[in-house]
Amino acid sequence: MSEQQVTTTQSPYPSEVIDLPSKGVFYPEGSPLRSGQIDIKYMTAKEEDILTSTNLIQKGIVLDKLMDSLIVTKGVKSSDLLIGDLNAVMVAARILGYGKEYTVDMACPSCRKSSEQTIDLTQLKTENEPTAETPKEFSIVLPVSKAEVTLRLLTRSDELDIDKEIKALKKANADIESDATSRLRAMITAVNGDKSKSTIWSFVENMLVRDARYLREQYRKYVPDVDFSVTIDCDCDDSVKTVRLPIGANFFWPDARV
Repeated sequence: MSEQQVTTTQSPYPSEVIDLPSKGVFYPEGSPLRSGQIDIKYMTAKEEDILTSTNLIQKGIVLDKLMDSLIVTKGVKSSDLLIGDLNAVMVAARILGYGKEYTVDMACPSCRKSSEQTIDLTQLKTENEPTAETPKEFSIVLPVSKAEVTLRLLTRSDELDIDKEIKALKKANADIESDATSRLRAMITAVNGDKSKSTIWSFVENMLVRDARYLREQYRKYVPDVDFSVTIDCDCDDSVKTVRLPIGANFFWPDARV
């Protein structure tokens, strides 16, 4: 997310071209996102109206509506984006709208003391960037069952579908949380080459915990994303302290006090 990655483009209104962590590799042929870039406009009073909409906040879709309002690349919605690419757009929108400095409370990993830190968002890097040879899906062999599982990367649309499934299953059985299994079913496209939904569902339901944990670890290593690891200052000792940047209420509401 360096400043060199954000360049001006021709548009009916002020906008910027943003480089995507995925480089467009995982999108289908013909998609505007195959270029590895997306055009977003500067925030206006309209976007501040979205951010302050109590209705959208209560529904949990305020950031989705904000991103849709900012994306000007024709034929692209926020739900089309891979999660890591959407994170990059979110960070770029925050920089363009409110500046590069993000002040937030973070706890020191050594002494656990919380202190206010100001982070330069333009210094955030990307991780797991693909190459032209990177496949759209990848396979791993699980350590315990030895099953070969093929995985795909999730888009925001997939995440929304997972949320709907979790709510539906929760309504049917309030005593069971299905977040882990719903997400695994969405990631997996084949088990030992078998792409049938019934096979995938059965496999996930009976997957050993060690295999599930390994699968999630390998998946994270494959996802192109913004690296939210930052170094913070604390005088408790001389060690370098790296933590994950929390995205709090004041990310898009810098005047909020929480």
